[in-house]
Amino acid sequence: MFNHEVLDFEVEKFDLFAPDDVGVYPVSSNIGVGLRRKDTMQPLGIVSENYEIVQYMDIVDGVEQAITRSGMDLTDAEFETNVYDDGAKIELTAKFPAHEQSIGKESDTVKPELKFRTSQNRTWANNMMVGLWRSACYNTLVNGDKLAYIYGRHTKNFNVSGFATKIQKAGEFIAGDGMNEMRTWYDTKVSRDQAINLFTKTLARRTDNVTRKKVANKVMLSNLMKTFDEESRHLHGKGNYDKYARTDGGTMWSAYNAATWWSTHGQTRQGSSLHNAKPIREEKVRKMLGSDTWKELLDA
Repeated sequence: MFNHEVLDFEVEKFDLFAPDDVGVYPVSSNIGVGLRRKDTMQPLGIVSENYEIVQYMDIVDGVEQAITRSGMDLTDAEFETNVYDDGAKIELTAKFPAHEQSIGKESDTVKPELKFRTSQNRTWANNMMVGLWRSACYNTLVNGDKLAYIYGRHTKNFNVSGFATKIQKAGEFIAGDGMNEMRTWYDTKVSRDQAINLFTKTLARRTDNVTRKKVANKVMLSNLMKTFDEESRHLHGKGNYDKYARTDGGTMWSAYNAATWWSTHGQTRQGSSLHNAKPIREEKVRKMLGSDTWKELLDA
């Protein structure tokens, strides 16, 4: 798929030194540390001591696995890999001409594409969009339908598994047997109140220890709604040009993406060990999609 040869290098931190009258002295790591390629020792930038490196190949492997698992027809697929500033920045583009079609608000023919770019020196945040476009930019959608997105700092809240899942879900939208159903989800409006009701009765539902009544887990509900708002802002709004918490609602597709994003994150503590919560959460999402509350959104 993508060109591994130009991406197959690792990045590491190194201590900084500054000159003085008698030579050089070490710079405190509280000020910053250097970032460089291991193979060429080429400096890429200066980052904080707590900066968490995510190697490019870890990201690319997840992307390629997700594309393969998605079931998309890769006939004549085009993969482009660009590396900039000696490896400080990368840009990936994948086009899927076998699925050329129209969808959503657009009536003319568009081609599915994946666009992703990131950097090791923080000049580019994580930017990923999967969708059906005539044209696009990295701040918002110019013209087309965006089916999945990632936007955020290079190491903050970035999860390779979650990123790969978003690509897979968008691929299922494009190539799956449930295409018509998912098209309906994409076009079916959902208010914030409806989304709150959905999550309260499904994913965020818990039993109150005092009253024994079913109530919302407020922390979980807050996280789900934050993701729902972000999905709606980027998928159906004006992207980064919309201020946070200004979107009044979204669609069933926004709610679906919020649920699947939640299902790929987090661990639960059982006894003294941590267990991956992904299988449990995925089962809860499956039950949500079969719930009366979900089906009622289609009839609203």
